Amino acid sequence: MAAAFCALPPELSILRGFYPSPLEPPISSKFVTCRLFLLLTLVGPWAHAQSVPEATTEAPTALELATVTEDAAAAPTDTWEGKVSYLASKFTGRKTASGERFNPNALTMAHKTLPFGTMVLVTNLRNGKSVQVRVNDRGPFIVGRVADLSLAAAHQLDMLRAGVTHARLEALSLYR
Repeated sequence: MAAAFCALPPELSILRGFYPSPLEPPISSKFVTCRLFLLLTLVGPWAHAQSVPEATTEAPTALELATVTEDAAAAPTDTWEGKVSYLASKFTGRKTASGERFNPNALTMAHKTLPFGTMVLVTNLRNGKSVQVRVNDRGPFIVGRVADLSLAAAHQLDMLRAGVTHARLEALSLYR
């Protein structure tokens, strides 16, 4: 059974010297390296060809451009729902991922993927209060949370006592 598992297809006979023998332990670095090499050799070009869109030589008409613009204007903003928390005052003055210093009195937040500078409307779903904040940090790094707010933003959402609340995040303007 091991020989069939480790057998190379005839078209890859040039890789015989790189492929481990069935007698080597399956966790050897040579085994893992060869498996990865084979995976990239066999699947890599096919996967790339599937992900590249076909090129078109036709320019869009003015009517098509107007339709795309109207569709983009009517499209809903990016929204998330989940638990949000706030950062304690002990982080005051520390550098954030964007390079600026953390200020608990500023209306800022940490998000895992939104670009720095993006304006986000955060709504506390427990009481309906909202605040507009700017993304200046990465996080949170606790499973199940979607954002970490500054102390000032948490105060405006009236979530200081709870510490964590269920909220909706709406990206108002993506900063690129």
